[in-house]
Formats: sequence, C-alpha cells, structure tokens
Amino acid sequence: MNWLLVVAGAVVGAPLRYLTDRAVQSRHDSVFPWGTFVVNAAACLLLGGLTGAVLAGAGSSGAVPLLGTGLCGALSTYSTFSYETLRLAERGWKFLAVANVLGSVLVGLGAVHLGSQVARQLFA
Repeated sequence: MNWLLVVAGAVVGAPLRYLTDRAVQSRHDSVFPWGTFVVNAAACLLLGGLTGAVLAGAGSSGAVPLLGTGLCGALSTYSTFSYETLRLAERGWKFLAVANVLGSVLVGLGAVHLGSQVARQLFA
C-alpha cells in the first residue's frame, strides 16, 4: 500500500517541480539555476515540516510515504542540481557553480531545520 502513496505524491510533485522551475527561471535573466534552487529549498522546507509534525505526533503513518517520499522526492531534484552545477563549471562560471553547491546545501539544511521547528511548535 505504501508504494501507492509514494506514486500518488510523485504524481503531484513531479509536475509541480517542472512548473515551479519554469515559472521561477523565466523571471530571472541569469545563468544561475534559480528554478532548481527554489524547488529544492521548498522540498526541504516541506519535508522538515512533515518531519516535525510526525515527531510531534500529528502525522499519520501514510503521511511520510505520500508527502515525504512521494511529493518531496519528486519535487526536489538532485540530478538536475548536479547537472546544472557541472554545466556552470564547464562554461567557466566556476564561482556560480560553487555558490550553487554551497547555497543549495546551506539553504536546504536551514529550510529543513526551520520547517521542523515550526511544525514542532505548531503541533506541540
């Protein structure tokens, strides 16, 4: 049954990632991959919130496969992040490549922590 929950979450997460990425990137005249950066940060924030809610006892057993693995797994994208970082470096934008790596990791960790803390306070 859990695999169906994962699929259901991914059915929403994958198109949401694509549409959000395109919407964000179209608003920036930059070689920096803002779309991927934003969807990955959003997925981290959502996953942190889900984790905090579950730890506070407010989440159901189906929430993690549906929202964590399915939705957040399909919303975030490590492969695109890696490809875009490599492309930046190969095209000579090494500073932007390093900024993408450091920024993505730091913002992702911060977002998951923030989401977890907010959810724990809300559901405590």
